[in-house]
Amino acid sequence: MSASAPPPIDDLPPPEIPSSAQPGGFGIFVRLELLWDAMRRAILRKLCPGHVQRWRDKIKGEPNADVIDPRDVKFIRNVSKTWFDPVDDVYRRRESLGFARYGFAELIGFSAILGSIFAASSLLAVWYSPYFLIPSTAIVFVWLEVLWFFRDPERLIPSDATAILSPADGVITNVETIDEPGMGPNTLRISIFLSIFNVHGNRVPRPARFDTAQYFRGRFLDARHPDCAKQNEQLWSDFTDTTTGKPFRVKQISGAIARRIVYWLRPGEELNAGDRYGMIKFGSRTELLIPRDTVGEIMIKPGDKVRGGVTVLAKVV
Repeated sequence: MSASAPPPIDDLPPPEIPSSAQPGGFGIFVRLELLWDAMRRAILRKLCPGHVQRWRDKIKGEPNADVIDPRDVKFIRNVSKTWFDPVDDVYRRRESLGFARYGFAELIGFSAILGSIFAASSLLAVWYSPYFLIPSTAIVFVWLEVLWFFRDPERLIPSDATAILSPADGVITNVETIDEPGMGPNTLRISIFLSIFNVHGNRVPRPARFDTAQYFRGRFLDARHPDCAKQNEQLWSDFTDTTTGKPFRVKQISGAIARRIVYWLRPGEELNAGDRYGMIKFGSRTELLIPRDTVGEIMIKPGDKVRGGVTVLAKVV
């Protein structure tokens, strides 16, 4: 499967090579996180040279002036030649906190803003009128939704070697055979709509090697709109199934609310079925595309609810 030629889709611009783990750009919360990272590096170089040297000795690949420890690789992991052995990465435990690591900035930022508004409304309710409890209550529900959105639960991955797992949580909207650029006219497409109430992490559907990614700027139509797959901002991740040797593609497509697509894989990296590899921040759509002749029984239909890394969409031949 070739990823070098731009796909013949009139509604999308030519593909771009991603320049970071969040190729569409950074919002204010991530910008603040990056600013803090720069300040942290400056403080460590000034006050903790021993820490800097210990991590410098553990760097793999090419040294990078902007990388002191594994935290600095977070948003450049997919494009940087600097990396650390996972065994040495003591910061990976943050991924087991139950929330998406790439959503920490938004989680903290929204919590700070909503918490401040809640505190102010509650004080006004005590000092002036109980009616101020109405916005306080609404703020609690909004904050709970933010927490719910950025959750990242552990999943029990099926051991069936023939299973094609769902790459996302949500509802199946399309199961069809299409002519997919770079894959041919006999490509099975399974589309999944993710609401703001779904887990928004993406998982690899098969044991695979990551080959390449293509990022397309675009619109932000509702993820249920029939043209969103042709016009919305999206990122295509191409894999090679390490069991069958066949290619497949996963598309992360933005929605009306979603504005940030995230992926962190390096070309050549090998993954197990169900491994995390990216996320889309807020409502969106994920599509799995795979040669139809490699697929046997299809286990789902439009309207079915699926869970990423758990639900078996189909089985390989």
